[in-house]
Amino acid sequence: MESSQKYGVPKSRIRILSDQHPAEAGEFVVYWMTTARRAHWNFGLDRAVELALSLDRPLLVLEPLRVGYRWASERFHRFIVEGMLDNAGAFAGTNVHYFPYVEPAPGAGSGLLEALMERAAAMVADDYPGFFLPRMLEAAAARSTVRMEAVDSNGILPIHTPGRVFHRAYDFRRYLQKELSPFLFEAPASSPNLEELAPPITLPAELHKRWPMADLEQLLSDGIAELPIDHMVMPGPLVGGPQAAGQHLADFVANKLSDYGQDRNRPEGEGTSGLSSYLHFGHISTHEVLHSLAEHEGWSPWDLGDITSGKRTGWWNLSEPAEAFLDQIVTWRELGFNAACQQKTPGEEERIESLPPWAQLTLSEHRDDPRPYVYTIDQFERAETHDDLWNAAQNQLRKEGRIQNYLRMLWGKKILHWSESPETALAIMTELNNKYALDGRDPNSSSGIRWVLGMYDRAWGPERPVFGKIRFMSEANTRRKMRVDAYIERWNGGQATLGL
Repeated sequence: MESSQKYGVPKSRIRILSDQHPAEAGEFVVYWMTTARRAHWNFGLDRAVELALSLDRPLLVLEPLRVGYRWASERFHRFIVEGMLDNAGAFAGTNVHYFPYVEPAPGAGSGLLEALMERAAAMVADDYPGFFLPRMLEAAAARSTVRMEAVDSNGILPIHTPGRVFHRAYDFRRYLQKELSPFLFEAPASSPNLEELAPPITLPAELHKRWPMADLEQLLSDGIAELPIDHMVMPGPLVGGPQAAGQHLADFVANKLSDYGQDRNRPEGEGTSGLSSYLHFGHISTHEVLHSLAEHEGWSPWDLGDITSGKRTGWWNLSEPAEAFLDQIVTWRELGFNAACQQKTPGEEERIESLPPWAQLTLSEHRDDPRPYVYTIDQFERAETHDDLWNAAQNQLRKEGRIQNYLRMLWGKKILHWSESPETALAIMTELNNKYALDGRDPNSSSGIRWVLGMYDRAWGPERPVFGKIRFMSEANTRRKMRVDAYIERWNGGQATLGL
């Protein structure tokens, strides 16, 4: 599934933030790379190249990293800086001026964007509906003195196209089966020809003196340890960056895809794609993933089935494991982006009121039910519950930055079961997930947390204490379905507790 265009980013991907004509005196076009952190399969980069060519101006790519954002830690910084090093290599020898900037102290990067705006002809930014990014874009647009566009490179479906929120995966899947087909022919450039650009510019010495380009090698050596971020959340084994993402994708398609349907939920194996962290940080594109899958299966968008009923299988007209994988990476992932894009107020995803009315009602009706155990957030964080399987999942999250796929759902369900209120459970899940998970702070991750509390689900029976009509999951049932002893031994270090 090759890109259908060299450049020419679809209008459905572009949102005008500052509707001004490009500045005639501007020296260059700026691409402010914040969430699509890659040099290929990137609509934001394509649009910046398009503008630079049309204006006959050089292109500057600014990839910044703050230290003052919520949950900033060594784990996330290292993953992002590893990606920056990949990007520096990708842009080296091209006509792009790549400017990686890592803030040494909170607020040190203040003014950099404005300083570049003063010299720019136009600016392109990544359009992303989660975390603090929407507020950051709004603030930048309010100060912009040049034309500023936000470009959506989040998924296959442009996030603003539906114009409404979907409350069930079934309804969203039906919508995709009716409307997604044209967008499958609108892929970003896999390898943009950056040599067509005007020669790169040289920024003034005083600008670089105030905001020096990051020494990425030094940061990865020992520099990150000196930054004012959380050093208790250490890097895990997963290496960041587009190169590592591509390797994970190639390994998954070649060696794991055929068994994906049966292996993805097995704690004893590594049957998932391992791509969620790379998707979150923009080190890989859903378009690239779909392209790789299409090449492997000899598929093109012309091969789509004529199903519009919302069925999980049959519409893609691919093998069963490929369809199961695409239902996760397209239907479920982009359903989360749909919710984030349509939310009315910042932080809405952290409030119980964001749940469907039936879920709010049943949780409220069982608010005062006795809990079998009640743990504090500190006890949860330290994996100090009575249950060895839950503790193992939490220990994996703390050490690796992820939880095995099925156990991540159980992890959340038991936090609901063992918290003093639904609001407390939501706050604890959000805090632990966003603090430790490499794919936390993401619309898809947020929607997964709220799925635990009934979002995108239906009422279930029989009605149970604490849960009410919320879907119930238990450790005992999980143990009957899966072999978990090796998983518990690995992550609890042999320190087993009684699992109930």
